[in-house]
Amino acid sequence: MPRASGRRWSNSRGTTRGRGRARSGRRWPASAAAQLVLGQHRSGLLQRPGIGAHRLDKLEPEHLERLYAKMQRNGSRAATAHQAHRTIRTALGEAHRRKRITSNPAAIARPPRIDEGDDEVEPYSVADVQRILTEAKKRRNSARWAIALALGLRQGETLGLMWTDVDLDRGVLRVRRGRVRPKYEHGCGGACRRKHAGYCPERRQVRPTVANTKSKAGRRSIGLPDQLVELLREHKRQQDAERANARQLWEDCGWVFASETGRPLNPNTDYHRWKALLSAAGVREARLHDARHTAATVLLLLGVPERAVMGIMGWSTTAMAARYQHITEAVRRDIASRVGGLLWAGPEPRPDLRDEE
Repeated sequence: MPRASGRRWSNSRGTTRGRGRARSGRRWPASAAAQLVLGQHRSGLLQRPGIGAHRLDKLEPEHLERLYAKMQRNGSRAATAHQAHRTIRTALGEAHRRKRITSNPAAIARPPRIDEGDDEVEPYSVADVQRILTEAKKRRNSARWAIALALGLRQGETLGLMWTDVDLDRGVLRVRRGRVRPKYEHGCGGACRRKHAGYCPERRQVRPTVANTKSKAGRRSIGLPDQLVELLREHKRQQDAERANARQLWEDCGWVFASETGRPLNPNTDYHRWKALLSAAGVREARLHDARHTAATVLLLLGVPERAVMGIMGWSTTAMAARYQHITEAVRRDIASRVGGLLWAGPEPRPDLRDEE
């Protein structure tokens, strides 16, 4: 297990639970619990100064509340701090389940209060989407952005697609896995003196590049619009041409969206390409996840039943749809007022033909 730098953690395997010691006899730093449960980049939440150095049994609710307050003082939104609280609560809940701690301090800590409107969804307009897709056509893997805006797939789900998941003849796409951020360890024994193992010239990858979807709701099949089927067919033709040009350098792994040599796309690189695309298209800057919000908003505005939208988006609860209510209700009220104005405005007065005589 990871150890906090500058401290020595006991590795003895006792059988009694004493103060400051888990049943196994190990004294865990909080960062170890995060890495055990979360595994991905979110484990960094419990490695922050003032949190990660604490032993699990010494972590108090007040430590977490101070962390949330500090995040907001440093510019994070309340919704961001609240998401951090949920992540920490999950990690510590698993540590509690494994008997590493006797209680979960995150279950006691007061989470940041989210003001109304702080976590509102801000989808792109139809005109913005059209500008983004027009600009995307000038770049490699243009269908990647069409899938994000039309189907609302998460970044990892899109980058984790393989051609075996796509049936272009039937117009169906299956979501089964997602790409995760790579994790490395030093292959030089620390001789390179690089702080992050990812920059080590002899780095070794210690985590698979893909992981199965986290929930049953995440594993889903989605119908493809005809226009998107044609985009994917053209994308496959372009990829076949790149395979022929790369010759023996091509790594035939079956990724739908790959590099010029067939390797999977790096999530961080993909993120920066999204930012560059928005700048070139001349639309407002937004998170990559806002493309997902745009797809969900379109589905709800089209009147697709909420349960069907949940299936397409991979939501596990109906609470997610409530985040879009302020958008969809406003549009529906506008439509209703137009219908009402048309039907109940009253007939226009007919001209009196006798006056003309």
